[in-house]
Amino acid sequence: MMNVIEIKNLTKTYGKSRGISDISFSVEEGEIFGFIGPNGAGKSTTIRTLLSLIYPTSGSATIFGKDTVQFAPEIKKEIGYLPSEVFYYDNMKVKDLLNYSASFYKKDCSKRIKELAEIMDLDLNKKIDDLSLGNKKKVGIVQGLLHEPKLIILDEPTSGLDPLMQQKFFELLEEENRKGATILFSSHILTEVQRLCNRVAIIKEGKIVTVEKISTLKENTYKKFKVETKETLAPYYFNLPGVNKLEVKGNLTSFLFKGNINEVMRKIAEIEITNLWIEEPDLEEIFMHYYEKEA
Repeated sequence: MMNVIEIKNLTKTYGKSRGISDISFSVEEGEIFGFIGPNGAGKSTTIRTLLSLIYPTSGSATIFGKDTVQFAPEIKKEIGYLPSEVFYYDNMKVKDLLNYSASFYKKDCSKRIKELAEIMDLDLNKKIDDLSLGNKKKVGIVQGLLHEPKLIILDEPTSGLDPLMQQKFFELLEEENRKGATILFSSHILTEVQRLCNRVAIIKEGKIVTVEKISTLKENTYKKFKVETKETLAPYYFNLPGVNKLEVKGNLTSFLFKGNINEVMRKIAEIEITNLWIEEPDLEEIFMHYYEKEA
């Protein structure tokens, strides 16, 4: 499988201010790849450097096997990009702006514009300055997808979209992916990444903490235990290696556990329980674990 994106030791510094440092990861063809970290971690800087909107201090990146600085104009024809914040000419109508965007590509995009506007419930006849933040975001989504790009790069794409529209947007992305598009999806909202992505890179303070398959992240991390007992347990009862975030609230004891699950089950077998839950932790908890481990 070919790598559509290859980032090698990408660094961008702003004087003494932190940008990104030594970023390396690759995105395979046909993959939906997640790029997660809190706001200010360096996600947008990485994407802007990748797209040659700003130039790296050191390191390199390729898209479709071509250097992103050297072949920037050529590469951009095949990319759909949605920045985290969208700004437009206020006086233009939505359809005029989208037609203007379409004019950069040597293909008729009018049918696709109508299809996308219908899916995203976007009024093409409205003026840009009459639109809410969410509707401006929809314009950005249509603008990024109207030319049916091979690579879609999305930076915090759901901010401003209501839950119903987010759902439609995710379905649209999954459909584009089925048709062959590769997607780089940057977000600080972990449930989005969990739902869409095959693999994920976690970034913290400008550096990559880990790159993992979502399934591996879950397998190699904690199980979430909740034990309900007839009597309140002493806080130290589950004081085992691998137990984290132990909480005792009345008759309910909860904790995260990593290790041999039989050891926990033996401890549970020794007490009178009324209920037991063993769950996969969500990505949020996994994510915090990586951050704490790094710290």
